[in-house]
Amino acid sequence: MAQHSLPDLAFLTNRAQVALQRIGVTLPRGTDFYARSPITGDSLFALRSTTSVEADQAVAAAHSAFRTWRSTPAPRRGELVRRLGELLREHKGDVADLIAIEAGKIRSEALGEVQEMIDICDFAVGLSRQLYGRTIASERPGHRLAESWHPLGVVGVISAFNFPAAVWSWNTAVALVCGNAVVWKPSERTPLTSLVCSQLLARAADDVGAPRDVHRLLLGDRMVGEILVADPRVGLVSATGSTRMGREVGPRVAARFGRSLLELGGNNASIVSPSADLDLAIRGIVFAAVGTAGQRCTTLRRLIVHREIVAPLVARLTDAYRKLPIGSPFDENTRVGPLISTGALENMQRALARVQADGGKILVGGSRRLTEAAPQAAYAEPALVLVDDQKGVVREETFAPILYVLTYNTLDEAIALHNDVPQGLSSSIFTRNQEEAEVFLSSEGSDCGIANVNIGTSGAEIGGAFGGEKETGGGRESGSDAWRAYMRSATNTVNYSGGLTLAQNVNFL
Repeated sequence: MAQHSLPDLAFLTNRAQVALQRIGVTLPRGTDFYARSPITGDSLFALRSTTSVEADQAVAAAHSAFRTWRSTPAPRRGELVRRLGELLREHKGDVADLIAIEAGKIRSEALGEVQEMIDICDFAVGLSRQLYGRTIASERPGHRLAESWHPLGVVGVISAFNFPAAVWSWNTAVALVCGNAVVWKPSERTPLTSLVCSQLLARAADDVGAPRDVHRLLLGDRMVGEILVADPRVGLVSATGSTRMGREVGPRVAARFGRSLLELGGNNASIVSPSADLDLAIRGIVFAAVGTAGQRCTTLRRLIVHREIVAPLVARLTDAYRKLPIGSPFDENTRVGPLISTGALENMQRALARVQADGGKILVGGSRRLTEAAPQAAYAEPALVLVDDQKGVVREETFAPILYVLTYNTLDEAIALHNDVPQGLSSSIFTRNQEEAEVFLSSEGSDCGIANVNIGTSGAEIGGAFGGEKETGGGRESGSDAWRAYMRSATNTVNYSGGLTLAQNVNFL
């Protein structure tokens, strides 16, 4: 695997400062925590966390702004999101630079994340004129039965490091046009990205005359996020992270009768059938397994291959893995950037040790790279591992570029293997057999929230709802009718008959 030289701390600090200055961000200086880059493992800036008092004030301000915002016509609310999309277009390179610096994404993926933000803004602007209810046939003459939708209040967004901007935008763009206010607690690993996103939205609010307090930002560790989880003024908590995190957030929000939208872990698989176009499959598999250094919730982690083609497919994958360039996200030839931390690398190494103890064979990869150039950073060779069965660590999500290869004889066997894990986010099948494709997409096939044919598990468009089943949490964000999660419905009955007719022919007075 080729490797490329890394930028130094001065380069990263200067590039971050330029982006911050162009967008007009003033850093909250302090010594509570640090903005850090996984590219070198160095700290860039010392920052101050939001205090508990400030967090309470932020929720109160957002709740107050909501009372005005909910009465603003939805198409007018859409103007705020439209302006945000325009500013993102203007500063696409600046935001992408900060994503690359803080999350370690190669710049192509970082630019793609900003484009995803622009796309959801476009989607939400259209949605602002399409928040439809229903007219329902009434059993009573002279009555109209209808459904209407209303904003919830304050939406709390807790996001993860791997998509430090896009997941915020999925929630925020839709929540705002639905009439809610938003309070955002981003990952403490990506504070600079969150500061520029928040600043761009504040500028958009000023430009269109919207109240700035419809969006507030909280910086700090999980203790800050717990304020959103506990506060009864927060009608919905949308939380992205591990299944462990979801097990803590969900019950606590439910205990106060709030709503939660959970996007949790994935242990995603692709089935490769004998009829598959292997050229297409290789490209789809490698991106899905290696993109973002295996740190996507939709990363491909299990490859279920028919025994007839496992040998040629594995040989080609092994060759592709050996050629993957590892190094600086700012080098246009790089395909694999750093893991977010040395702790993530240690988790990867532990997982590989466990699977070997269970009889798995590492075919390629798994070693640490660039240790001399960046001893505090965590670069690793993506690993391809052949396993006999699906047990132990293979059933878990390791947030690193490890792809386990299993084999099957029949499609029923492949689907059973595919579904036999606790997670249920994304899935795919590579096949040119229409029957296989249709079975995979049917109720007898994939049990995931996302099921694809002839494409990998990673790289969703914003037009479709995003989310998964089982331990993935059941939430839906982004497109389709995911907007309903950010609103409450009311059933309305209007009696214009002049008389009183009770439902179900009840005779009372």
